[in-house]
Amino acid sequence: DMRKGMRQQKLAVDCVYWPLIRFVPRRTEAGLPPLQIDSKRTKVPLEDYIYNEARYRVLSISRPKEAKRLLALAKEDVERRWQILQEANRGA
Repeated sequence: DMRKGMRQQKLAVDCVYWPLIRFVPRRTEAGLPPLQIDSKRTKVPLEDYIYNEARYRVLSISRPKEAKRLLALAKEDVERRWQILQEANRGA
């Protein structure tokens, strides 16, 4: 539903599926890494974002076990990407 597009985009950011980051070169002048993460730690569960989309919702109905397995993998991926961003933000 296109009327819910902005809400869906916010959910993608809030569950850190789509983290907001900026490259700010001038931060290096202060001894900080140039990567700035604007997203905060996960605020909402990934499934609140995922299952608003028909493609994922249909899979959860047609193949619930596979949907559950894929959701677990997606959560792991989101967590791994978040950790990578955190390390880059610390300058590691």
